[in-house]
Amino acid sequence: MVAVALLVLGLLAYQFLPGSDTADSSSVVVSDEDRFETQVLLDEADRTGETTTEVIYDRTIGVDELPPEAIDTLLLIDSDGPYPYGKDGSTFQNREGRLPDRSGGHYREFTVETPGSPDRGARRIVAGDDGELYWTADHYDSFAQIVGW
Repeated sequence: MVAVALLVLGLLAYQFLPGSDTADSSSVVVSDEDRFETQVLLDEADRTGETTTEVIYDRTIGVDELPPEAIDTLLLIDSDGPYPYGKDGSTFQNREGRLPDRSGGHYREFTVETPGSPDRGARRIVAGDDGELYWTADHYDSFAQIVGW
């Protein structure tokens, strides 16, 4: 119970830190230990009935904080394409383990257009088979779970 309360307080405090309301996550550094500890605490809270939440990741971003091109990509995902790039919809392996551990093939990646970029750019949305969505602005170096979609 105390651990869950501390987790909630920490998450609330994080929301009010300078820069936490921006879509650029390059300045946020979260260790794998912190990330998976958060997942364990959320899982435990769900089992004990202390709280229910669909947020399964330690960092979130609201739909209203995403760039307009990300909304375009979310709409394409919802309608199952057609996608502008051949790699869109392909399996995201999660080799670095930055997302919650799931079976192979659980995650798919989608390009978010980057205005002015001569190629696919670094921005992606990764979608899980359970409906979870993740935003990365830095080519998978960091993620935030998309909420409100």
